[in-house]
Amino acid sequence: MRRGAARVAAVLICVAVAAVAAPAAALAEAPPKLGVTSAALYAPSTGQMLYGIAANRERPIASTTKLMTALIVLEHVRDLHTVFTYPDYHQAPSDSQIGLQPGDRMTVHDLLVAMLLPSADDAAEDLAYNVGHGSVARFVAMMNGEARKLGLKHTHYSTPIGLDTPGNYSSAADLVKLAEYDLSHSKFFAHTVDQPSATLKTGPVRYVTNLNTLVGSVPWITGVKTGHTNGAGYVLVASGHKDGMTLISAVLGTDSDSARSDNALALMNYGYGNFRSWTPVRAHQVVARPAVKDRPGVRVPVYAARAFTRVLARDSRVRIRVDVPKRLAGPLPRGSVVGSAKVVDDGRVISSVPVLLLRTLPAVSGLTLAARTVTKPLTLALIAIVLVLVLGAVGLVARRRRGSGPGGRGRAQDSEWEVA
Repeated sequence: MRRGAARVAAVLICVAVAAVAAPAAALAEAPPKLGVTSAALYAPSTGQMLYGIAANRERPIASTTKLMTALIVLEHVRDLHTVFTYPDYHQAPSDSQIGLQPGDRMTVHDLLVAMLLPSADDAAEDLAYNVGHGSVARFVAMMNGEARKLGLKHTHYSTPIGLDTPGNYSSAADLVKLAEYDLSHSKFFAHTVDQPSATLKTGPVRYVTNLNTLVGSVPWITGVKTGHTNGAGYVLVASGHKDGMTLISAVLGTDSDSARSDNALALMNYGYGNFRSWTPVRAHQVVARPAVKDRPGVRVPVYAARAFTRVLARDSRVRIRVDVPKRLAGPLPRGSVVGSAKVVDDGRVISSVPVLLLRTLPAVSGLTLAARTVTKPLTLALIAIVLVLVLGAVGLVARRRRGSGPGGRGRAQDSEWEVA
């Protein structure tokens, strides 16, 4: 591929999509007015934060703390049928609990279900004490280590429960990312938070109900976790799946149980109403067939090296422009980068995907080039002219020789010329 070679710009796809995190004015519907202190709307498939209100503000998060508690437990306990014994710990009467008493025995499976659905504080304490090998403080240190590992920069824990204790906080943006990690790394977690209720086989109660009332009442809501304290207000991290797309939202600081559900649902509806997941370029998709230099009529397919998927607003338009040389010249190995497929939105390139050669392109041999040159009409005409001239010259010489035989004038003239 020669530098400065002519390029072919081909518009392959034109779809109704929008730029990431487009301003509200560019959307068909304005974001809802939320009664929250902070909020976030997140598309986990592409890692895009679609909308936020003070999304990085550090706030008390109540029992959504248990999203990290569950993660630590699931990372350290492989057999969920393991039985834990409740420590000598007594919850305050106002705490959410299932009534565990010191010495009660429950499986880790049932303790997690009790912690995630009715948000049982005593179940969380039981899990933290036992996974921390008799130390809740050690367990909390594990929580903070995991937060750093996951890059949750606005998160810190001082309790596995979520009570209003100093140093226990997170942000809406960190909560949706943590929820996504939980959902994608544990089928058990994802299944549990998607249940309106569950039956326990161990412990002091047999039936528990999910405090996230959107689960079961809204078909496409799939989780995740509620929370409430005086300091945090009412908190809800919610996940949903609709139109082939998963979204996760967080609303913090709402003023009632119903308000947190209403605000979360309004934010999720806004997301599904204004955004959609698009894949305008797919991996290994043939995007052009440029000509091959010195091989008339031959074209070689080139393809996109990878897919491009993005959650984009519905009312914008994106086109895909493929830039490859007008002609390719070998030798080029299979997989050579020969151009790019650019995703362009309103004149702005959002992404550029390498375009690769589908198969090896050998060089054209010198013999083939010579043979092709010889067989060109102009070349044949020139060869014919040269042959005529050569044959004419040979004939002229032959006639001169015949005219200068013994006694001939031509011979005497030749002799004189030679003597002279």
